[in-house]
Amino acid sequence: MTSTFDSRTRSGESANRLADLKAEALMDEDLAAIDEGLGNYDGAQYDRTERAALRRVAGLSTELQDVTEVEYRQLRLERVVLVGVWTDGTLEEAENSMAELAALAETAGSEVLDGVIQRRDKPDAATYIGSGKAKELRDIVASTGADTVVCDGELTPGQLIHLEDVVKVKVVDRTALILDIFAQHAKSREGKAQVSLAQMQYMLPRLRGWGQSLSRQMGGGGSGTSGGGMATRGPGETKIETDRRRIREKMAKLRKEIAEMKKGRDTKRQERRRNHVPSVAIAGYTNAGKSSLLNRLTGAGVLVENALFATLDPTVRRAETPSGRLYTLADTVGFVRHLPHHLVEAFRSTMEEVGDADLILHVVDGSHPEPETQLAAVREVIVSVDAQNVPEIVVINKADAADPLVLQRLLRREPHAIVVSARSGQGIEELLALIDRELPHPAVEVTVLVPYTRGDLVSRVHAEGELLSTEHTADGTLLHAKVATVLAAELERYAVVTA
Repeated sequence: MTSTFDSRTRSGESANRLADLKAEALMDEDLAAIDEGLGNYDGAQYDRTERAALRRVAGLSTELQDVTEVEYRQLRLERVVLVGVWTDGTLEEAENSMAELAALAETAGSEVLDGVIQRRDKPDAATYIGSGKAKELRDIVASTGADTVVCDGELTPGQLIHLEDVVKVKVVDRTALILDIFAQHAKSREGKAQVSLAQMQYMLPRLRGWGQSLSRQMGGGGSGTSGGGMATRGPGETKIETDRRRIREKMAKLRKEIAEMKKGRDTKRQERRRNHVPSVAIAGYTNAGKSSLLNRLTGAGVLVENALFATLDPTVRRAETPSGRLYTLADTVGFVRHLPHHLVEAFRSTMEEVGDADLILHVVDGSHPEPETQLAAVREVIVSVDAQNVPEIVVINKADAADPLVLQRLLRREPHAIVVSARSGQGIEELLALIDRELPHPAVEVTVLVPYTRGDLVSRVHAEGELLSTEHTADGTLLHAKVATVLAAELERYAVVTA
């Protein structure tokens, strides 16, 4: 069995390649920021200063604090070595996965020192990479001065313990890393509750106790007893069992709070449905440019940042089609390969914006080395929230930075796709026209003469319907339009009989 551990040259080249890509990305971002022609296209950026002020402080942790005497994977990500197991696919795919892990680690506030890949048929059940390779990893950690190892996969509690025992530094898996990023970026009350719930779900089977925390507490005593004796010998609960029970109680409380917050969002959604306002949800891989597209389409001014999971709280904005129809546009949390199922479950209520939409704009990064993999990963999550039957437009973003051959390949693969650049504005007019065609159209065609005293009905026709023609007469406003059934019933008394 071959291993990339056997050749440090390759891992060194990979690390250099990651550094070069990062430097180029930062340079492009800086150039774009000072370019007067492009600098304001991401909106007002109201949150950028606040987000920059909340970057990771070295040595601090975003983990929950109210669990005592239990080691629970406190994240102190400062100087890290990445390690992955390559079980299938090509070496390029494995290296792309490691590059994504490096981006995740940097988003969490760490410095990536090295990255290595182990070729195996499947991860080792004990140490993830095998005992011999774990010792080699320990030497790499010692030589680089790393304080954390980040694994490109979700490790079992046993794998975490055994690998830490060998490498002698903290070991964090991909799931814990993503949870830590979410904890840093959550802003709203609901977002924070969802992240806390996902953290607890992840943490529950990984609690570890030591020393006196493993001793049993005394069971219930007989009546009138105080202190020791036969009635007080228990089996009782261990300290770790007590902590698990407390966490389960907190999880139940968080689920109840999230359900209450969901009711408020459902009420708003029902109000939009009652007014027959079509809805569009922007979904896609993290950092594909969803928030930039929302700003370009609506001028919303939401945060745009060259970082993974910059958007966690859904943003809903009103927009208007070229024909004048109103609709809502919702920006949703980004997806990623192997998105932890704890997060999918915790954010299910937020992701319902996608399932209840009339149209999905599936944004994909056209400049990414593997855009097809991104498409597949997002569609897995779309299926998991029962949104697979919602009409979809694939929006291939970042056309100004993409390889033309990749764009052609994607257009051949995805017949219902359009190429745009949210930064430069390329293709935006065509996208707006496509949204106008794809949104559901009102079903009932009416010709009515509305008296000038009922200007409210004329406004509703403009806002909720599709106006075909209008004429101002002596007796009122003559409208020819397509409207929903409910509004058509209200307009029936003003109907004009046509010959």
